[in-house]
Amino acid sequence: MNLSMESKAPAIQAQNWIGGEPLANCQPGKVYVLEFFSTTCGFCVAPMLKLIQLQEKYRDRGLEVVGVAANERAATADQAQAYIDAWLTENVPTLNFRVGIDCTGEMNKLWKEASFSFALPCSFVVDRDSRVAFIGNPALLDSVLPQVLDGTWRSSDQAKAADRERIARGREDVFLSKISAAIEMEDWKTALSAIEEGIALLPDSLQLRMAHAHLLLHKMGDMQTGLAVLRQLVRDAIDRNSEDWLLGLLTQLFGPKYDDTNFPPAERLAMGKELSEHVLALTGLEDKVKASYYRSVSRYFYESGDKARAEELLELAVKLVDGLPVPDDSKQLWLENLLQTLANYKGEEVCHGDVCVVPRTHIPSGATPDAEKKNLA
Repeated sequence: MNLSMESKAPAIQAQNWIGGEPLANCQPGKVYVLEFFSTTCGFCVAPMLKLIQLQEKYRDRGLEVVGVAANERAATADQAQAYIDAWLTENVPTLNFRVGIDCTGEMNKLWKEASFSFALPCSFVVDRDSRVAFIGNPALLDSVLPQVLDGTWRSSDQAKAADRERIARGREDVFLSKISAAIEMEDWKTALSAIEEGIALLPDSLQLRMAHAHLLLHKMGDMQTGLAVLRQLVRDAIDRNSEDWLLGLLTQLFGPKYDDTNFPPAERLAMGKELSEHVLALTGLEDKVKASYYRSVSRYFYESGDKARAEELLELAVKLVDGLPVPDDSKQLWLENLLQTLANYKGEEVCHGDVCVVPRTHIPSGATPDAEKKNLA
């Protein structure tokens, strides 16, 4: 059964409950938020704390928040409850809603898998008609909940568009998981088949189309077919003038994790030039986004031999980051990564304020290992 907006809310199959009486089904006349979380999810604490506020704010309008713990690695529901009790006591001490615990896999099957939802945390909103009204990121509840409570959300164009996009992302994740598993086994035929099937279903998926080029060029070594696929992808990115597509392809061409040994240098640089020009021509971008783009584009200029332009872009990125209203520890780490790349390009120590770094050797494109593990921008 596929679960989407307008679907009848499935049953709530939890074995143990914390902070309230058992609930088997969403009752008509009430609005429910089912929040799937896990004690091992590093991003789940803040949404749970926010849900406390939402429960208090909208309780008189019929809101019932229900936490769902269905991803605990425990042998029994009692053992899972012990883990969850300890986690809630430490992280959510003022809990004002009930939490259901399922160790059978049924809740994930009925709710998350049926709706192509794989991330945690994940929110499901059920409206007064016991119909699913929203599935997705709990960060969106502030804007979605008032409309669900008013009965205006499900019929809105915004809701329908959000649900279409969510389903597309979920299907994309399914294909990417299949592809990743096949690549890990070096089963190129299966991976290629999954990619082609996915692109046929989701032709606008940048991730699938990039995976197609990557598989052909870097795994299968089919340079002729791979280059044709990549050329078309570059043309499509430019036609769309999409920042995600342009930067994604630039990263695929010049990111340090890709082996370009057999890639024709002239063609690679030609594609990089075209993409970089369009990225730099984008307007209306926030400073945070610009800083990220400047660092990515600097890799192209460095490899093309325009070292001065590469350094100029990194220096601009440093200035932008320095002015961002972000926590000091995040800003410091971001600046260190940018300055490390700049030092690698210059071949000398560089400083900005109290932050100084020296060049490192044997690091492709001047990128730092930490920067490549996590996109801080």
